Formats: sequence, structure tokens, C-alpha cells
Amino acid sequence: MVNRENDSLIIASRWREKIVVIIGALGVLLGAFGAHALKGTLEGNGNLDVWKTAVFYHLIHAVVLLVITFSLKDFNKLSWFCFVVGIICFSGSLYSLALYQLSFLGPVTPLGGAFLIVGWLSLLRS
Repeated sequence: MVNRENDSLIIASRWREKIVVIIGALGVLLGAFGAHALKGTLEGNGNLDVWKTAVFYHLIHAVVLLVITFSLKDFNKLSWFCFVVGIICFSGSLYSLALYQLSFLGPVTPLGGAFLIVGWLSLLRS
């Protein structure tokens, strides 16, 4: 007899693992890119610190995602989801603001921060 529920959980778990690995690799890549290839541009428009903040929060929460995905006894879907959305909204908006000065993205940053906070608080359920 085939256990489709177990197969679905394994497939979902592998997707989460791949997403976490990609998020972590992107954090390192964007940090290096900002420190080297984009340094002149970011310094020129006064946004190097914004880029560094984006990378810092990106990588810190990538590590938390790694722990949630691979270590917790009971996988916390809400925390995982909030951290992924938070990284995309918070760090993603800061990357865009630093590079392109897209001021309309300003409100997205605190929304991403709220997702990160909810992600931390929802870890209490684990």
C-alpha cells in the first residue's frame, strides 16, 4: 500500500529545504556583490548601510530558517512562512531601495519587519 500522505510530506520537506538553501546562498551572494561589484554605486548614492542592513537581516533569518527546517521536532509552518515572506519583503525592499531609490517600496519594509516579528513570536508554538 502506498502512503501518499507521507510522500507528500517528504516532497514538501524537500521543497522547503531547497528554498532555505537558495535563500541562504542568495544572502551570501548579495552581500559579496554589494561589497565588491556594487560598492561604488551604493557609496555614491549613500545607500551602502541600507544594503548592509538588508544583507544582515537576510542572513540572520536564513540561519533561523535553516534551524526550523532541519532541526525542530515539530515543523512550524507559520514561523517558516513568516520568515520567508519577511526576508523577501524586508530585505528585498531594502535591496531595491538601495539600488534604485524606489521610494514607493518604503512601506513594504516595515511590513516585512512585522512578518519577521510574527515569525519569531510564532516559534513559541514549537
